[in-house]
Amino acid sequence: MRYRIPTVSIIGGFVTDGGPLAYQTAEIDLYHQSASYVDKVLRGAKPADLPIQQPTKFELIINMKTANAIGLTIPPAFLARADEVIE
Repeated sequence: MRYRIPTVSIIGGFVTDGGPLAYQTAEIDLYHQSASYVDKVLRGAKPADLPIQQPTKFELIINMKTANAIGLTIPPAFLARADEVIE
């Protein structure tokens, strides 16, 4: 805040604690993917035979109060894509 440097984090808590932007994987989806893997292993699948999966859903969180405080202008199109906007 002191130097008005816009930052982006991969952790949503960063924004709720005062950071301007976060772009993170949707945690619920990661939990579902993990549970699917655990289920397959418990049913006898070899972990080495399971495919590598990557996240498919991401969340954009914007803290407008912080963005305004550091002089960061967020375009309306970017705001429209946000999953959560903290006022």
